[in-house]
Amino acid sequence: MAYVVIARWTARTGEEDRARALLVELTRLTRAEPGCRLFQPTVDRDDPRELTILEIYDDEAAFAVHSESAHFKRYVLEEAVPLLEKRGRTFLATIDAD
Repeated sequence: MAYVVIARWTARTGEEDRARALLVELTRLTRAEPGCRLFQPTVDRDDPRELTILEIYDDEAAFAVHSESAHFKRYVLEEAVPLLEKRGRTFLATIDAD
């Protein structure tokens, strides 16, 4: 089983472009992490303030390493969170069909 995170951000009005730019930087660095299988930010087609990040890691330990990384602390905790009206996460496990 892989460890899956669905992160949802609602940017404050007027901050959506900056939040998206931060996600671009975060994505580039996160995809290079060992144990990261997928890191894909998305934007709601009808509301550009609504951002969703689809994340898949080999296991919970790989996600923990991501959460402690310098780029996560900088781009998410220090820079993005102050731009957000709301932030939430859902944690899942894949169902292996092989």
